[in-house]
Amino acid sequence: MDTLTDRLVLRPFTIEEAERVLAGVPGPEDRWEGGYPFADELDVVRMFLRIVDEQGDPAPFGPYIIRRRDDTAAIGGIGFFGAPDSDGVVEFGYGLVPAARGKGFATEAVCAALVLASENGALLARAETTSDNPASLRVLEKAGMCEVGRRDDTVVFEVSLSAPCSA
Repeated sequence: MDTLTDRLVLRPFTIEEAERVLAGVPGPEDRWEGGYPFADELDVVRMFLRIVDEQGDPAPFGPYIIRRRDDTAAIGGIGFFGAPDSDGVVEFGYGLVPAARGKGFATEAVCAALVLASENGALLARAETTSDNPASLRVLEKAGMCEVGRRDDTVVFEVSLSAPCSA
């Protein structure tokens, strides 16, 4: 099921779509912004296909394509690294093509993912970025997440999902 925001659609990967992305060949129904798919997205797609093969579809805690609503172009991805653990904690990551950065899309996608996680039973969401990535640090802060720790150059953010953000 797609998750809609004001400017974005988060669409769960299908096997067929994942295979097209991995092959780098859009189908007739696909629109890809320049630079999509990027290297990290290809890694996510490989992992998704392996999980589907070994365990079945991980939805709703799998990867999603981030598409602009106005032209349906794929501009990035956001995904969970599995279902919530026994404490209700779910981890996620995201990325956008360069042309889509700096326009608020990442914050909007993170907020949508937090709502999606909350609606599906997660109690707390966690994400990591590097200390030398000020744009990602701002995205996570704008999405209502708080820094909870650092190790080496990694910054860890968390947010309780009892009241996900409305950024």
